Amino acid sequence: MIKIVLGVEGMMCGMCESHVNDVIRKVGGVKKVSSSHAKQRTEVIAEDGADVEAMKEAVASQGYRVFSVETEPYEKKARFSKKDA
Repeated sequence: MIKIVLGVEGMMCGMCESHVNDVIRKVGGVKKVSSSHAKQRTEVIAEDGADVEAMKEAVASQGYRVFSVETEPYEKKARFSKKDA
Protein backbone atom coordinates (compact mmCIF):
# COMPACT_ATOMS: atom_id res chain seq x y z
CA MET A 1 0.00 0.00 0.00
CA ILE A 2 1.04 3.58 -0.59
CA LYS A 3 0.04 6.97 0.79
CA ILE A 4 -0.19 9.75 -1.79
CA VAL A 5 -0.54 13.38 -0.71
CA LEU A 6 -1.69 15.73 -3.45
CA GLY A 7 -1.43 19.49 -3.02
CA VAL A 8 -4.66 20.77 -4.62
CA GLU A 9 -5.29 24.41 -5.45
CA GLY A 10 -8.78 25.79 -5.94
CA MET A 11 -10.84 23.91 -3.34
CA MET A 12 -12.94 26.48 -1.46
CA CYS A 13 -15.47 24.45 0.55
CA GLY A 14 -16.71 21.03 1.60
CA MET A 15 -18.45 20.50 -1.75
CA CYS A 16 -15.14 21.05 -3.52
CA GLU A 17 -13.60 18.39 -1.27
CA SER A 18 -16.44 16.01 -2.18
CA HIS A 19 -15.94 16.58 -5.92
CA VAL A 20 -12.22 15.85 -5.64
CA ASN A 21 -12.82 12.77 -3.47
CA ASP A 22 -15.45 11.39 -5.85
CA VAL A 23 -13.26 11.58 -8.97
CA ILE A 24 -10.21 10.13 -7.22
CA ARG A 25 -12.24 7.18 -5.88
CA LYS A 26 -12.92 6.21 -9.50
CA VAL A 27 -9.19 5.74 -10.20
CA GLY A 28 -8.19 2.07 -10.01
CA GLY A 29 -6.53 0.88 -6.83
CA VAL A 30 -7.74 3.70 -4.56
CA LYS A 31 -8.81 2.42 -1.13
CA LYS A 32 -9.40 5.63 0.84
CA VAL A 33 -9.39 9.36 0.08
CA SER A 34 -9.90 12.49 2.14
CA SER A 35 -9.47 16.15 1.25
CA SER A 36 -9.09 19.42 3.15
CA HIS A 37 -9.75 22.71 1.39
CA ALA A 38 -8.22 24.60 4.33
CA LYS A 39 -4.92 22.68 4.02
CA GLN A 40 -5.12 22.48 0.19
CA ARG A 41 -4.38 18.77 0.27
CA THR A 42 -5.86 15.41 -0.57
CA GLU A 43 -4.60 12.22 1.05
CA VAL A 44 -5.05 8.96 -0.82
CA ILE A 45 -4.41 5.43 0.41
CA ALA A 46 -3.99 3.14 -2.58
CA GLU A 47 -2.54 -0.12 -3.75
CA ASP A 48 1.07 -0.11 -4.92
CA GLY A 49 1.22 0.90 -8.55
CA ALA A 50 -1.87 3.14 -8.43
CA ASP A 51 -1.88 5.64 -11.30
CA VAL A 52 -0.94 9.02 -9.82
CA GLU A 53 -1.15 10.68 -13.25
CA ALA A 54 -4.77 9.49 -13.58
CA MET A 55 -5.49 11.05 -10.17
CA LYS A 56 -3.96 14.36 -11.27
CA GLU A 57 -5.98 14.30 -14.50
CA ALA A 58 -9.18 13.50 -12.58
CA VAL A 59 -8.62 16.46 -10.26
CA ALA A 60 -7.84 18.75 -13.21
CA SER A 61 -11.05 17.62 -14.96
CA GLN A 62 -12.97 19.19 -12.07
CA GLY A 63 -11.22 22.54 -12.46
CA TYR A 64 -8.64 22.20 -9.67
CA ARG A 65 -4.85 22.19 -9.98
CA VAL A 66 -2.46 19.68 -8.43
CA PHE A 67 0.66 21.60 -7.45
CA SER A 68 2.54 18.89 -5.55
CA VAL A 69 2.68 15.12 -5.15
CA GLU A 70 4.30 13.24 -2.27
CA THR A 71 4.33 9.47 -1.85
CA GLU A 72 5.36 7.23 1.00
CA PRO A 73 4.85 3.61 1.97
CA TYR A 74 1.69 3.00 4.01
CA GLU A 75 1.10 0.32 6.59
CA LYS A 76 -2.33 -0.09 8.08
CA LYS A 77 -2.18 0.46 11.82
CA ALA A 78 -3.72 -2.14 14.06
CA ARG A 79 -6.80 -0.88 15.88
CA PHE A 80 -6.40 -3.22 18.80
CA SER A 81 -3.34 -4.77 20.31
CA LYS A 82 -3.10 -7.94 22.31
CA LYS A 83 -1.66 -7.60 25.76
CA ASP A 84 0.97 -10.07 26.82
CA ALA A 85 -0.48 -12.57 29.26
